[in-house]
Amino acid sequence: MQKAKIARIIGLVGIIVVIFAAMVVSFNHKVPNSEKVWDQDTTMGNIDAKNYFIIYSDIVCPYCVAFENAMITHKDDLEKYIEQNDVLLEIRVSDFLYEYGQSNPVASRYSAEAVFCAKNEGKFWDYYDHIITTVWDDYFMAQGKNALTALDKQGKDFWISLGKDVGLSDTFETCVKNDETLEAVKETAAKTVKNIDGMPYFKFNSYIASGFDLNWGWDYVQMYFENGLKSR
Repeated sequence: MQKAKIARIIGLVGIIVVIFAAMVVSFNHKVPNSEKVWDQDTTMGNIDAKNYFIIYSDIVCPYCVAFENAMITHKDDLEKYIEQNDVLLEIRVSDFLYEYGQSNPVASRYSAEAVFCAKNEGKFWDYYDHIITTVWDDYFMAQGKNALTALDKQGKDFWISLGKDVGLSDTFETCVKNDETLEAVKETAAKTVKNIDGMPYFKFNSYIASGFDLNWGWDYVQMYFENGLKSR
């Protein structure tokens, strides 16, 4: 009887040890960035970097564009910062405002489709940089609150013309006109809405933030990055 009791205790202890060991292994296991990234074509930096910063964006979201324009106009500083701090940066663009916003601006959809078409030609960053600075300079900075209405009046030809500015081919134009990336854009928006609370939305390591002031610049972008680095 005593031996059976001791055996049960030993067995119970063994089970506890196995469970604890499994928990430790699970806790220490880090999912590689390559399994977390949605699309490597929209990333900057080392895929195996120890810091992983995600930006959820809509091209016609003024606060998104304010943040991203500050990054782009300081591209050299950004690239240096990413290299020095071992950062992987990923931009996740979708037609979030069209799918889930209140005014459902069609420019949200057209711009996202165009971004995806440019990405398919391997020119995501060329096109993305150009449209962000154009939308900021010619619309949000110049027209303020009326910018979104003005952008919404632009048809697909506007986004196609911006593609021609950076040397995109006739295939890009056909892709935009025929909605060839629409399903991929909608799928990305559906994934986005499950991950965010507000737009723009930032996830930098364990640091999460939403929003950006239209009057802020590169110094505030750096502040977001520093908060992300500290949260690791």
